[in-house]
Amino acid sequence: MALAAAIFDLDGTLVDNMRFHVQAWVALSRGLGIEAPPERFEREFNGRRNEEILPALLGRPVPPEELALLAERKESHYRELYAPHLTPLRGARELLSRLSGAGVRLAVASAAPRANRAFVLDGLALRPLFSHVVGAEDVTRGKPAPDLFLAAARALAVEPTSCVVFEDAVNGVLAARAAGMLAVGVTTLTPAEVLREAGAHWVIDDFATLPEALERALFGGAV
Repeated sequence: MALAAAIFDLDGTLVDNMRFHVQAWVALSRGLGIEAPPERFEREFNGRRNEEILPALLGRPVPPEELALLAERKESHYRELYAPHLTPLRGARELLSRLSGAGVRLAVASAAPRANRAFVLDGLALRPLFSHVVGAEDVTRGKPAPDLFLAAARALAVEPTSCVVFEDAVNGVLAARAAGMLAVGVTTLTPAEVLREAGAHWVIDDFATLPEALERALFGGAV
């Protein structure tokens, strides 16, 4: 089947920013008296919504007001840390322009809060390249549930099987496969072999060079 759409995760995919998220999570945890290793945020929580992460981190239900306060504390710290380094992953802008020119429909599907999505997409002037941006507020479950990617496919009016997902996290690759989509792992944080074990069809370091088979799938017609 020809690929009709490409769906992009945001954090760790369009931008190489995950280490700044992890720094902010570790700082928040320590401020709350919790010693959580960075690996927990890199592996277990990557791709999940704050509404899922904070109760798991604290080990208890978190009232909405407290959750909003803690989430904003973490996210504002992340934006402060990453702002001086804000840049697209190598080749991202060029690939998005090529895909758009080839008639491939484009969407972002990210559990990142609205303010973080605006920080990246508007800060880098990438938003006009995407037809739709699907966020945590549009679904009840984050990755590895397929909800975000299925919502993006519905927004783009395409079948899930005609979509390819670009994703840096194991949870994201699992979500793409659960949605019935092809998955491309991006190795900004997770090693290539781990992404492949999760089910990634292809693995890339950045967007400057794509595997030949993926090039054909995106620009040459059929998978």
